[in-house]
Amino acid sequence: IAQVVYVQRDSQKAIVLGKGGRMIKAIGSQARVQIGAALDQTVHLKIHVKVRPNWVDDPERYSPWGLDPNA
Repeated sequence: IAQVVYVQRDSQKAIVLGKGGRMIKAIGSQARVQIGAALDQTVHLKIHVKVRPNWVDDPERYSPWGLDPNA
């Protein structure tokens, strides 16, 4: 499973990654355990953190899930 985590600023990216990558490692480990338990199999997970200014205001981010960004 490959997943991208979008943040709006470099400072937010630093928070998600954590010092020496500790935070993203903890997030990935917990996610692997939970997804693996739900699927009843071993899961390989790759997480990438990308800066994308104003991604929250992009309606294309919400439409695949049938969500209305103006709600």
